[in-house]
Amino acid sequence: MESFDVFVIGTGTAGKSVAKECVAEGLRVAIADNREYGGTCANRGCDPKKVLVGLTEILDRAEKMKGKGITKNPEVSWQDLMKFKNTFTTAVPAATEKNLEALGIKMYHQTPKFLDENTLSVEGKTVNAKKIVIASGNKPMELKIPGREYPLISDDFLELENLPESMLFIGAGYIGMEFAHIAARFGVDVTVMDIAPRPLTNFDEDMVAHIIKASEEIGIKFIFNAEVSEVEKLQKNYRVKAKQDGTEISVKAELVFNTAGRVPSIDDMDLEKGNVEYSKRGISVNERLQNPGNKNVYACGDVSASEGLPLTPIASQEARVVAGNILNKNRDKKVNFPPQPSVVFTLPNLASVGLNEKQARDKDYDFRVEQKHAPKWFNAKRINDDYYAFKVLIDNKTGLILGAHLVGPDAGEMINMFVMAMCGKLDYKTLKGMIFSYPSWAGDIKFMV
Repeated sequence: MESFDVFVIGTGTAGKSVAKECVAEGLRVAIADNREYGGTCANRGCDPKKVLVGLTEILDRAEKMKGKGITKNPEVSWQDLMKFKNTFTTAVPAATEKNLEALGIKMYHQTPKFLDENTLSVEGKTVNAKKIVIASGNKPMELKIPGREYPLISDDFLELENLPESMLFIGAGYIGMEFAHIAARFGVDVTVMDIAPRPLTNFDEDMVAHIIKASEEIGIKFIFNAEVSEVEKLQKNYRVKAKQDGTEISVKAELVFNTAGRVPSIDDMDLEKGNVEYSKRGISVNERLQNPGNKNVYACGDVSASEGLPLTPIASQEARVVAGNILNKNRDKKVNFPPQPSVVFTLPNLASVGLNEKQARDKDYDFRVEQKHAPKWFNAKRINDDYYAFKVLIDNKTGLILGAHLVGPDAGEMINMFVMAMCGKLDYKTLKGMIFSYPSWAGDIKFMV
């Protein structure tokens, strides 16, 4: 039986970070993954998606500037874009393995199963580990309906060699909405279906209203309050059946994608045998990101049921806490979540940080709301963009920002200014007194508070 000081499950941002820091301190470390090494973000998530978004930003800008200097839209090639995207992803798995091997980390290519609190079975071998770190991330939620084998997932979208004439996305969360925007700008007939009454239910309703309108302008069709009941394969297309307000409806599309959400990737680990507590949200953790059932187990990244959002920067932050506890480092060993920004990279972007109005009321804050749809402000007007809006919550007692919600072409960057203001506890008067470069998007935040 091989023995390790630390065994890490998952090779994404969180898992790699813990493994590298522990091996640098002289511990014997192993790592395992049942997929290509490198994790979701680099291989099949944020990074390749943003490459595709980059080209649609050009298409969007060209369309809005037609007659104002642009005479015709650029010609585009999906195949060329995918080749470019592959330059970011193809080398990731091999480069990750090469790096881990050079550090002396033992690698496995299978999800381990717990045999007891400190023993795992992996690749037909039994291994012992003093500490086990679960950083296996999330995976697409399975649709429990007839025909659930037919819908593709986000991984498949990012590997499409050709685009179909029509697509239907089951689920209007950020993944479905981002891919819908990409496909629609390449001329695909796109439908988005969701059981909820609107898309992006975790975001401010007023800001989402602008995203709905912008989406419909590029041809995206929405079907809300629709519970999908079956996906049926036809000769060329698929038929998606759903119940809407007591009535059965159906929509045909050449490709159907399951973007209904993601769940913790923990099914195959036999967690009960290791006394590892978990829930629907993931591996249960305390403030040290330690499992309450098995103190030798830690969890970080998307798979941990912490208060952190499932975002890459949070995974890095949690990995630092886990490694600090394992190594007994002289630094914070309890997880602390500063304001966490979240961005939907549709066009326009939808960005948010901090509290929404309901949350602020529930916490009994005395606050005011600064809100405006501002397409006439210079930065939006100069690029002929009608979608520029904000809602900022300000504490009446302290003048501090409680939350910011933005819609705009560069909202994904602008939101970081509000993050810095909130982390630095800068009140609105301080922000108004700052000198920003002009004309710049960041400079507009002075007029939002």
